[in-house]
Amino acid sequence: MPATFVVVPQWQGSGSSRAMRLVDGAEAIRGDLPSSSTVVVDIPLEAGDAQGTGVHRLSSIMMVRDRLAHSLREADGTAITIGGDCGVELAAISHALQKPDVAVVWFDAHPDLNTPQSSTSGAFTGMVLRTLMGEGPEQLVPSATLQPSRVVLAGARSFDPGEDAFVEEKNIRCVEAGSVSAETLIAAVEATGATSVYIHIDLDVIDSADFTGLGSPQPFGVTATTLVETVKGLLERYPLAGAGVTEFAPASIAESADDMPTILRIIGALNSAA
Repeated sequence: MPATFVVVPQWQGSGSSRAMRLVDGAEAIRGDLPSSSTVVVDIPLEAGDAQGTGVHRLSSIMMVRDRLAHSLREADGTAITIGGDCGVELAAISHALQKPDVAVVWFDAHPDLNTPQSSTSGAFTGMVLRTLMGEGPEQLVPSATLQPSRVVLAGARSFDPGEDAFVEEKNIRCVEAGSVSAETLIAAVEATGATSVYIHIDLDVIDSADFTGLGSPQPFGVTATTLVETVKGLLERYPLAGAGVTEFAPASIAESADDMPTILRIIGALNSAA
């Protein structure tokens, strides 16, 4: 069955001054997706309130989580979530974890392992993976949490001190950007004991010289070609439990054209295995 694309132009989880560009990015991607298999989740107009949690715009993030969870329950086939900021993965990965034995492969320049206490920005995008593992504001922690032993960080290269400590404490598997390949990722997933994968792709995992539409670009990343080939190889070995593509932040919809071929290659690799 073909994948269902669920477009979620959430910007409220971002800490970037360019956060509103995420709306244009999601809209640009949506324009190239098949309308018959695409669902759009409405995003609240308001920024939202922290409600004393230390998570900026928490009330809007909760609203989007609930709306996205509903859309995923109604979706046919495997869901590919299109953000928006990385916070959309809270509902998307929680949904995928209803299937047994799923590993999460987290392609991202940042591990997103902060808590409200350790975060310097208060942006949920930097806390979402830690929250999925059960450490975050109680309003957002899912009932079924992700085990650290089922996580593989791929291409991460910008860690905060608290994130470094958490990775070491939990012995989370990491594949550095220069070592990313189908072979290294297959080996890492094999070590988790999982039988399927959820693939998260924050586009800032790609080297900033190879991709321009980013709110928080980072040098020394994975090339676009390596990323696509790695995803293809990984999905030749493991079934896809779900996927997310996030953080496309072009300066304008018109300027998104330069990056769209890369995004469509990534989506094509994911969709071919859905």
